[in-house]
Amino acid sequence: MMRVLGRIALGVLAAALVLVVVVVARTLALKPSDAADVSGVQVAAPVAIDVARAAEHLSLAIQIPTVRHQDRAEDVDAEWTRLHGFLRTAYPVAHGAMSRVELASRTLLYTWAGSDPALPPIILMAHQDVVPVTPGTEGDWKHPPFGGAVADGAVWGRGAVDDKGSLIGILEAVETLARQGFRPKRTVILVFGGDEEVIGQGARAAADYLKARGVTAEFVLDEGLAVLLDNPLTGGKLAVVGTAEKGYGTLKVTAPAPGGHSSAPPADGGGVATLARAVTAINGNPFPLEFRGPGAAMIRTVAPQASFPVRMAVANEWLFGRLLVDQAAATPAGAALLHTTIAPTMLKGSPKENVLPQDATAWINYRIAPGDTSATVMARARSAVGDLPVRLEWASPPNEPSPVSSTRSWGWKMIAATAGAVAEAPVAPSLVTAGTDSRFLTPVAKDVYRFQPVEFSMADVQMIHGTNEHLTLSNLEKMIQFYARLIVTSAG
Repeated sequence: MMRVLGRIALGVLAAALVLVVVVVARTLALKPSDAADVSGVQVAAPVAIDVARAAEHLSLAIQIPTVRHQDRAEDVDAEWTRLHGFLRTAYPVAHGAMSRVELASRTLLYTWAGSDPALPPIILMAHQDVVPVTPGTEGDWKHPPFGGAVADGAVWGRGAVDDKGSLIGILEAVETLARQGFRPKRTVILVFGGDEEVIGQGARAAADYLKARGVTAEFVLDEGLAVLLDNPLTGGKLAVVGTAEKGYGTLKVTAPAPGGHSSAPPADGGGVATLARAVTAINGNPFPLEFRGPGAAMIRTVAPQASFPVRMAVANEWLFGRLLVDQAAATPAGAALLHTTIAPTMLKGSPKENVLPQDATAWINYRIAPGDTSATVMARARSAVGDLPVRLEWASPPNEPSPVSSTRSWGWKMIAATAGAVAEAPVAPSLVTAGTDSRFLTPVAKDVYRFQPVEFSMADVQMIHGTNEHLTLSNLEKMIQFYARLIVTSAG
């Protein structure tokens, strides 16, 4: 018996040693992914930039409150007229070099015609509209939210980052290049949406306009991700480019009920109780976390520069896959990269505290990951509520997740190489968990990417749509450099 046990122990030890050897060997052999390979791309040299002039222009743009409200329509057309007039005045050479059309929702589409019409164009995007400032919080700002103050090494105000920074950065780049006599070989198209913040019609109109003219761009580049100064994988800088974005849909859950007086409630609690059970059931049946898609691609790309444990886990996904998922999902932002999210956000019941509602309604917001669809979301919700007497419907037609763009294409190499050169940082693909106008241009482009050439810490991201939004002058300069060098590199 002792001999048998000894042989078993030796066998287990030998198997463990083999496993260790295999794991270590695979870890040491881990190589950067194709996404990190931008060899062969000669990025254009930096250009001379007047940062003070650019800061003044961004300041003036912020002072024009092109606000879009989700819950109401307002006659703010005059603000867009002011902004368009300002852009013509601030960038006369750029406007002389490009043609311009205005589309739905005051969307602007510029075309800088290339000398070789056989080359597919590139499309750069930004949006003109901004979100409102929460009433009552104006006093919490260091500088007035629509004052456009240039102070403390930054430009302050609503839209400084999202997205007038990009709007001004692109036009500054074009103005600078045009003043220097640059003319692109490849046509450059600029699309500046007028209603991105309310998921409006502007970008759709731009897509229709380009499609009608037979345009298929090499790539589209919009806002979305940025340069993280303290990325959690390596602790250092990482330029993160979105290769896809989640879909968007809000599920409306309604529980019809007889209503009546609250002094005689039904045994089941009425519509509100039924609704609560339905929302709890839906929220309690989350989509599984999976190590796949652009979120996983980011980790795989960065892993060769990460610590040994991270490299070991990525090199041996077959063994450590569950650990990778658990670590990536340790924060809500990390978890959002790996599955479709479910977020109950709004409730409506009785108009009075002592009245049972005749219907109770909840709204549940979904951000749909690539690989899922609005149909799979609806099916999962129906399965979760089972035979509860509720009605499920989309509050408005949902947007499906975007296709995942290539990390091997010419467009990716142009953007990744330029981003890496400007940021002086490695570059990785990832998933945009919010939404951008760029998804509507998928039909007129080979690939669609999402990146702002600005450096943020993880904490800085909180200011976007929040209090004290500001863009540092250093980041403004990086924006202009990136767009100028990208235009020359890819269209020169």
